[in-house]
Order: sequence, then structure tokens, then C-alpha cells
Amino acid sequence: MGNKIALITGASRGIGSSIALRLAADGYDIWANYKSNHEAANQLKEKITVLGRECVLLPFDVASSEETDRVLQPMLEKAIPEVLVNNAGIIRDALMVWMTEDDWQDVIDTSLKGYFNVTKRVLFGMMQERRGTIINISSTAGQSGIPGQSNYSAAKAGIIGASKSLAMEVAGRGIRVNVVAPGFIETDMTSNLPIKEILNKIPMKRIGRPEEVAGVVSFLCSSDASYITGQVIAVNGGIYV
Repeated sequence: MGNKIALITGASRGIGSSIALRLAADGYDIWANYKSNHEAANQLKEKITVLGRECVLLPFDVASSEETDRVLQPMLEKAIPEVLVNNAGIIRDALMVWMTEDDWQDVIDTSLKGYFNVTKRVLFGMMQERRGTIINISSTAGQSGIPGQSNYSAAKAGIIGASKSLAMEVAGRGIRVNVVAPGFIETDMTSNLPIKEILNKIPMKRIGRPEEVAGVVSFLCSSDASYITGQVIAVNGGIYV
């Protein structure tokens, strides 16, 4: 039996990077997917190596079935991850009246098609081995909706529905599927937002840290969560309850 492996999409920065580091600290070797930021990905790899774990960088666009096959399939022929974290996502904010078709489709493709492309390829091996944990990163936007983010809200709401369906499909095979829904977290995605206005809407009066999201993912990967599946865990400071 080889080392435990966790595959994380969108792992080079922000929440994905924090999840990768936390799971490496928990004893997982990391398969870190990212699209194009080679510098950030290599920095992540160095940090994981310092923790004593292996990190394999997997550059591909999760929205592309062809790229996903080309990069991921050879890895899956060697080993099946015990954990899959679908974190990849982008924003293209605009009011619906001004939103372009590309703005809509790019966001849907990265979050939802990306979830399908990666999960479908990993799932078969998990089912054969009758074990696995899948954690999908949604958002408060997918639970409550946010003006100017109808594309992102639709994608993240879709992740919740897809996760609940998959959880019921594979529970009998020893595979758990859960969702983590972050609120406003200190990442590049929130760096240009009007933070003072946002803080007035958050009962805890602060935005979250990526490490706080990673901590919930860590718990859901642990044996302490062995009877939890099909659930949505919010990490949002109380902005949506």
C-alpha cells in the first residue's frame, strides 16, 4: 500500500494552496493541479517538500476534457487518490444585463464541467478500491446568490446539487462526498472588493482566512467524519445561515 494521495484542483493559490498545505501536513502526498501560474505552483511544491511530502504538479485546464485526459490519465494508471478536492474556479463578475456569453460559459465550464471532467476520471478507481473522499468547494454565492455573480452563483449552486446526487450514488461503495461553502475569504478573488461594506454584513465582523477553509476540508478527510456525506459545510462568518 503506497502513501495516501490527495488530488486538489486549482491548487496553486488561495484556498487551494492552503488546502494542499494542510493535507500535506496531515500526511498526504499531493497532486496539485493548476492552469498556468507555474511560479506559484513551484512555490507550493517547495513548501510541501519542506513538510516531508511529495508534490506532483499537474498543469492542465480542468474545463478541457482533452487536457484532463492527457495529464491526469497517466497518473491514474499508477495510483488512485484517496482524496479529491475540486476547488478550481474563476469569476467573471457582471450584472446579467451586461454579461457576455463568454463570461457565463467560462465560469460554468471551469467549476461545473471541470468538476465533471476530473471527478469522472478519478471516481472509477475509487469505486474499484471501495474507498475515497470527494470534497467540492462551492460558495455562499451558490447558497444565497450575489448580485453581479449570476454565473458564479449558478456554477456553485450546481456543485451543491451534483455533490448531493453523487453522494447518494457512491455511499455504498465506501466513498463520501461533501461540500465546503466559503463566504468572503482573504484571496485574490476578494482583493478588489469593498471590504468595509462587506464587513457590515458579516456577523463575525471579519472576512475568513484560507486556512479556516482548509481546516474544515481536513476534518472531512479524517476518520472523525466517517459518517458524514452529502452535506454542505459553510465557512462564512454567519453571513448566510
